[in-house]
Amino acid sequence: MSVDYNILKPQANKLLAALSVSDYERLVPHMKDVPLPFNQSIYEPGEPITHVYFPHRSAISIVTTMEDGSTVEAGFVGSEGMVGITVILGGDTTTTRAMVQIADGGTQINADILKTEFNRGGALQSLLLRYVQAQYTELGQGLACNRLHTIEERLARWLLTVTDRLQSEDFLLTQEFIAQMLGVRRSGVTLAASTLSRAGIISYNRGRINILNRGILEDTSCECYQVIKNEFARLLDNSPGHNSK
Repeated sequence: MSVDYNILKPQANKLLAALSVSDYERLVPHMKDVPLPFNQSIYEPGEPITHVYFPHRSAISIVTTMEDGSTVEAGFVGSEGMVGITVILGGDTTTTRAMVQIADGGTQINADILKTEFNRGGALQSLLLRYVQAQYTELGQGLACNRLHTIEERLARWLLTVTDRLQSEDFLLTQEFIAQMLGVRRSGVTLAASTLSRAGIISYNRGRINILNRGILEDTSCECYQVIKNEFARLLDNSPGHNSK
């Protein structure tokens, strides 16, 4: 059945928006927009991944848990990507947990359906593999950043990334979550956030963060923000949209 793209709402997820008409038309009957409430578990370590998710204005945290129960953030997915990427790489399970940190919604697709479409090759496969490469760059750059840069620089870099992926400069994030993402103590986040707040760069009250001066925040950030942003743009921004065949 042919899909009338004029009556479809624009996709809030950049990967879905980058699909060609033919790929989108095959997937759209299997798409389901779902709410993603705060703290919802998307998948757990060792459990089969039955569905993948393309967040809209929600944020999904990929968490690694140690034997003693301590956790650290291994990844962060917003409107730029998808959760459950391992299913296209040959794995139906993973060692990490995916949970919603910022509530909103997303598009859900059955994992087997996506794997079938991915295995066709072509534009969809190329797009998702480029996304994997972008994630690999972010992971590697993040490891270097966490080792070499100050907490204040890293916090600035991470806040800029969040604003880009949520497409908002006003959002709720706990200090505990930020500390996990940066791999530091909560007290370090408190000190760095206070420094940015006193400088008039952000406001931070009861978990609500508002970016007041993005330009200065970019100046405060280390070079890692621009490296990662440029790589995502290089790999994904030239993808065909729904208006191309």
